[in-house]
Amino acid sequence: MADSTRAIVIHETGGPERLAWESVPLGAPGPGEVLVRHTAIGVNFHDTYVRSGLYRTLRLPGIPGVEAAGVVERLGAGVTGLSVGDRITYIDAGYGAYAEARVLPARLAVRLPPGVTDDVAASLTIKGFTASMLLRSVHRVRAGETVLVHAAAGGVGQPLVRWAKHLGATVIATAGSAEKLAIARDCGADHLINYRDENFVDRVTRITEGRGVDVAYDSVGAATFLGSLQCLAYQGLLVNFGQSSGPVAPFSPSLLAARSNGVVRPMVFHYIRDRAALEAMAAEVFGAIETGILRAPTITRVPLARAPEAHELLESRRSTGPIVLVPVQEVCA
Repeated sequence: MADSTRAIVIHETGGPERLAWESVPLGAPGPGEVLVRHTAIGVNFHDTYVRSGLYRTLRLPGIPGVEAAGVVERLGAGVTGLSVGDRITYIDAGYGAYAEARVLPARLAVRLPPGVTDDVAASLTIKGFTASMLLRSVHRVRAGETVLVHAAAGGVGQPLVRWAKHLGATVIATAGSAEKLAIARDCGADHLINYRDENFVDRVTRITEGRGVDVAYDSVGAATFLGSLQCLAYQGLLVNFGQSSGPVAPFSPSLLAARSNGVVRPMVFHYIRDRAALEAMAAEVFGAIETGILRAPTITRVPLARAPEAHELLESRRSTGPIVLVPVQEVCA
């Protein structure tokens, strides 16, 4: 393979125009590393937060992107469990996925089963991992529980609704339009709330006859956090895992005393720190995809060089399905 590749590079934070298409060094894999040729790259709101400067977690200049699928092209010394030609996917808190090829720590790569395509893997790995973390680890949802899912038509919201229903929960879903509520309904939601037209706290109170929900999954942040807290049952848990409306303002822990509630802010990377945990979560998520519990909606494919267009599409919220960036050789294939 060549000693350089093409990638999207951020030199300064700002709008989508800050995503520059450049040639960058590639290098050979060292001990414990693999060289991966990407076939599909996931686009997530996390990427837009990094680009805008809301998250200052990427050293600049740097290559954004936390997930991708690809093919192993070369192995570094000491790598076991992987072979040249293996189809793999990964998520990487260190970024670097917006590239045609890259050198990757082998410990991050998990082989893809035949029933999971590269596009599906790139669009559902981090979203599926997040749903698994939220439903199986942060709070182990059981049959008969009632859960509240904000942004239920979103990238994580849809797998959350589908998986929670599979586990036997009653799902209350919120979204900001009739079209998005229809998506949540198709995913299996039992109750639908348009938060633009009605007070979701009042509606949840009526639906649950004052009991509240066992767990509220809130990726919206500032606009919904205190309301979500009011929706909780006794000993219920509020899980804040995003901030699409802005970061949550400081609040008094005494608010939790009203019903002995809890609040948690989990990060999926913390739940797959060791290889055994990563492989267990991957097996669970890929199994859910292969059996149809999780499904990727219609995927929008955008050439990698046109990443600014992908960010504009995602941030406009015109797309309700996942977006993947595709290197030029894969576009032509």
